[in-house]
Amino acid sequence: MTPDSMARVDVAAARSGLDSFGLMLRAGEAVAAAALRRFPGALRFLVLCGPGNNGGDGYVTASALSRAGATVLLHGLAESSALKGDAARAQSLCGLPVLSLDRFAPLKGDVVIDALFGAGLTRDLPEAARVLIRTVRDAGLPVIAVDLPSGIDGATGEIRGDAFEAVSTVTFMTRKPGHILLPGRLHCGALEVFDIGIPRRIVEAEARALWINGPGIWNGHARALSAQDHKYRRGHVTVFSGPYAATGAARLSADAALKAGAGIVTLASPADALAINAAHVTAVMLARIDTASDLSAWLSDARRSTFVLGPGFGDLDRARRFAVMVAEVGRRLVLDADGISAFKASADQLRGLFEAHAPRLVVTPHEGEFLRLFPDIAADQGLGKVGKALSAAKALGGIVVYKGGDTVIASPDGRAAIEENAPATLATAGSGDVLAGIIGARLANGMPAFEAACAGVYQHGQAAISAGHGLTAEDLAAHILVDG
Repeated sequence: MTPDSMARVDVAAARSGLDSFGLMLRAGEAVAAAALRRFPGALRFLVLCGPGNNGGDGYVTASALSRAGATVLLHGLAESSALKGDAARAQSLCGLPVLSLDRFAPLKGDVVIDALFGAGLTRDLPEAARVLIRTVRDAGLPVIAVDLPSGIDGATGEIRGDAFEAVSTVTFMTRKPGHILLPGRLHCGALEVFDIGIPRRIVEAEARALWINGPGIWNGHARALSAQDHKYRRGHVTVFSGPYAATGAARLSADAALKAGAGIVTLASPADALAINAAHVTAVMLARIDTASDLSAWLSDARRSTFVLGPGFGDLDRARRFAVMVAEVGRRLVLDADGISAFKASADQLRGLFEAHAPRLVVTPHEGEFLRLFPDIAADQGLGKVGKALSAAKALGGIVVYKGGDTVIASPDGRAAIEENAPATLATAGSGDVLAGIIGARLANGMPAFEAACAGVYQHGQAAISAGHGLTAEDLAAHILVDG
């Protein structure tokens, strides 16, 4: 859930009759329990409390730790008189003296509990908080963050000036985008999610259609294998090859599509690359497609349902022409690499070509390609990665797979998923070509475009995990599991 959604949950919970202070008590006590479990031998717990409800959680935490027999020093960013509502009540009931931040003097063996700002931060940290973060970092003290390390924007994962680097983060009810998106994810350490007693019906009523990517998104859309299957029933993927000196990327896509479950895959090759491609493929079929006339004849067979265009393609003008032809006959298309570059700043043209009741276009841009295709959206500093991907999907009328270590899959209907299990080993040449092929296979199997993209991204990450260190793009296809 986004921080805004979680704030609505808190309001709805109070309106339903739940005691908001009771929720704060459970949150703070959960943090205290986590701290004692993780650091039973701490010299002292230094609890840093901010001016809002995150600070209120901190005051409850400090009180619970003290009752458990731990030594606690409490530091407040705001004067007690400035606190309001549940935070003020938590501070008054705590009973411990509140020291100013300028009296913060850490010792070896201390553990810091960060309850300054949490997930609701939307502005840069004040200088006093930045100084405190630098002091803790220089002292090398472990930090437990309440909700989210202070300095991380809960909606975008971005760093607001500086941020604590926690060994553990305790959050409540659900994860927030800042826990999953980079660079915030790298600051959270081990993440624990505690149910503090808000009914699920209230959480679901206020939630956006935002998920951690996983099989629950597409399980109901996966077509089971059948003894009655034949290759065309499992779907035909056509992958366009580049010229003779740039054929490898398309072969990676084609091989991945076949391994990911397409019934038949054809490499559509220009004449000058036929011999090279023929020397490298066996189960992947080969067809000569040089001209628009060649493609028109190929498209006359309706069983050729799904296309991958862009990996190593090279000729941007021809890429545009081919994409238009695929669109005009109602086929599904995964647009990657040079296919994306061919439509620089022309997302509206793609929308006009592929606009339909159900999306049938998937684009898979990395950061630079996203900037080329959606320059205005990429330049919007008010949007995080999820917001940019959703805005792009709406502008495109198709599915956007905004790649990276925190890939976001977005649909024009407002659904989005964030991939959290893609290992850093995927940062290797050709990895994106493999992903395009996997998504193409899922589309050819008959999955709706959003679910196909989510499944493809997940399979891609799982294949990389299976391949282990030192993987190359060629290794990925061999580790693809069709059941994801």
